[in-house]
Amino acid sequence: MSQPAKSSSACATDCCAAPAPVAPPITPLTGPQTLLRVAGMDCADEVEVVNRALKPLPGVRDVQVNLMAGTVTVAHTAEVSPESLVEALGRNGLRATVANVHERPAMASEAQHGRIISVALSGAFTGLGLALQWLHVEPAVLKLAAFGVAIIAGGWFIAPKALGALRRRSLDMNVLMTVAVAGAMAIGEWGEGAAVVFLFALSELLEAFSVARARRAIQSLMELTPETALVKEGESMREVAVAEVTVGSVIAVKSGARVPLDGEVVAGGSAVNQAPITGESMPVEKKPGDGVFAGSINGEGSLDVRVTKPASDSTLARIIHLVSEAQSQKAPSQRFVDTFARYYTPAVFVVALLVWLVPPLLFAGEWAVWTYRALVLLVIACPCALVISTPVSIVSGLTALARRGVLIKGGAHLEAIGKLRVLAVDKTGTITEGRPRVTQMLLRSAKDETELLRVAAAIDAHSEHPLAKAVVEAARQRNVSFTRATNYQARTGKGAEGDVDGHSYFVGNHRFAHELGVCSDDLERRLAEIEAQALSVVVVGHRPNADCAGEVLGVLAVGDTVRANAAEAIRALHAAGIRKVVMLSGDNQRAVDAIAKQVGIDEAHGDLLPDQKIERVRALLAEHTHVGMIGDGVNDAPAMAAASVGIAMGAAGTDTAIETADMALMQDDLSKVAEAIHLGRRAMRVIQVNIIFALAVKAVFLVLAFLGYTSLWLAILADTGATLVVIANALRLLKSPKATVPGTPI
Repeated sequence: MSQPAKSSSACATDCCAAPAPVAPPITPLTGPQTLLRVAGMDCADEVEVVNRALKPLPGVRDVQVNLMAGTVTVAHTAEVSPESLVEALGRNGLRATVANVHERPAMASEAQHGRIISVALSGAFTGLGLALQWLHVEPAVLKLAAFGVAIIAGGWFIAPKALGALRRRSLDMNVLMTVAVAGAMAIGEWGEGAAVVFLFALSELLEAFSVARARRAIQSLMELTPETALVKEGESMREVAVAEVTVGSVIAVKSGARVPLDGEVVAGGSAVNQAPITGESMPVEKKPGDGVFAGSINGEGSLDVRVTKPASDSTLARIIHLVSEAQSQKAPSQRFVDTFARYYTPAVFVVALLVWLVPPLLFAGEWAVWTYRALVLLVIACPCALVISTPVSIVSGLTALARRGVLIKGGAHLEAIGKLRVLAVDKTGTITEGRPRVTQMLLRSAKDETELLRVAAAIDAHSEHPLAKAVVEAARQRNVSFTRATNYQARTGKGAEGDVDGHSYFVGNHRFAHELGVCSDDLERRLAEIEAQALSVVVVGHRPNADCAGEVLGVLAVGDTVRANAAEAIRALHAAGIRKVVMLSGDNQRAVDAIAKQVGIDEAHGDLLPDQKIERVRALLAEHTHVGMIGDGVNDAPAMAAASVGIAMGAAGTDTAIETADMALMQDDLSKVAEAIHLGRRAMRVIQVNIIFALAVKAVFLVLAFLGYTSLWLAILADTGATLVVIANALRLLKSPKATVPGTPI
């Protein structure tokens, strides 16, 4: 049986067949896998080094590099050993170790003691050499010795990477720096060479610290869960590592403690702070039967919780995994930067070669002068500031939103959210609470309300649709006994039919009643009155055979409460730059119009079948290009897939919603969408500013280098400064203020 569409008004409507899956952002690796931790992988340039080192190896099927976690996952055949992968990276100047795929990864940056000492020595001896030079201390070999030690100390981590790049026949920044330093030494500019090595090594170190800052932001999510859990064994308790707790075990959560695993409360009661998972500002009361999430904070009561998911599959673990892996899906701006850098570096290298050779050979220029200028151009060819700015911006934005209960599947989706101009929303469960109830019953030929409810509930017992559940619940609350109908047939987007006590009956929406020809003028008038109150109608009738229209037993009016913050959320969306909010619903047009007017929605379309929802989304895309669709992540998946960004409401604990949507709101709070749009737009501005700034610095120094108005050490200082500026600008996204008031600037 197909699943019902949430927004249809037919009480037993099965709106769509299996929803069209939305491709996850990260392609899963299959077969044997090895997880490697790579020390000092702090620049996007090193991602290319890893790919070039591992992908050509026989038996390697796929490689996924996670810059922000400092890890590499390799899918390979059984013949490939982890040691051979480590050796391949070692030959390319990278130090790697094999990690356990199932262990809890430590994403904090590794200790940089060796690099700190190296940079400190390089700086100290560079300063000593310059002092000896300025004081004209003799013999000159003393200053050359000081500069030589500075170059060796600073180049200790650069030279191996340069050699690895040369083996791959690649020109990366390490090669450029090495050639520049060697050239400076060759023309007698040892002081310049030492300054270049020191400043470049310092730049690399500071960049590593900056990337570690973004990594710590992700690590802070991991630290939300304790390492151990108190497992109850009869009357006693035993402290067990969370990774070893099995599903079905009962754990004790003391007052003030963090919940270690996803589970269901079996005893006790308490107010639980779920803000780390859902972003909710107020604690939620928990009682037996309620679910709790790993990482949430217990209040003053104590809870016994039956574990429902292993530690590796908890809602928080899935969030951490998706956030840490999201940078693998490159945003359009990052793809542009990568493509630009791929051509920029070799192009500048060729220009530097021409600057070195052409003026002396053709125009009698001085070799020393033009060699120096060519070396400056080599330093400027390093695109590090450009390539590092985008991934740090993306991860900072994704992490900031994850802290607020908004999960976005990658940089491409973050940029897409920043471009949204129109938002399509489902009604039930998005604008309304999604918990409809029967509010009125209009009798026609039924002898009483009991008969009306008995027939309707017998058919609706087959469906999981919210309106069907409301009808069944109304029957149970009134103690109306019923048995499930036989020969059940769903009518997509309209209703359903079935046999009750050997007779054929139907339940359905206004559209279905029209098609069956059972709507008299009086019934039409009564239905219009109900729909004008923003209520959904469920027409219940008897149908002797397919050739007979039958008669109407009665009408059930089903109402759903509009969310308390719906109107404020719509205002916030408009303030965030959304030009038009469009409601798409299978409910009747009058009810949809009434709710749209109540909350301030610009445009409303009712009586839509599932395929018509998709058509509406595609029409909006054709007109506005960037369109988002908000639904429940399961039943609205086809329409969400058709939109630029699919957004799932209330995804906490719902694996399918997290998997199908591009963006998942961990709680049922529409205002979170406005926050995501604000931050998406801010992230786009940050990325654009970073790219323009990095390119402008390069352009200025290219001109200055050619005209002879800059030096090696000034060029590398400018590159270092530009790198730090763009990283600092990107990290500001981690502290983005919360947009709770419409029009609040971000």
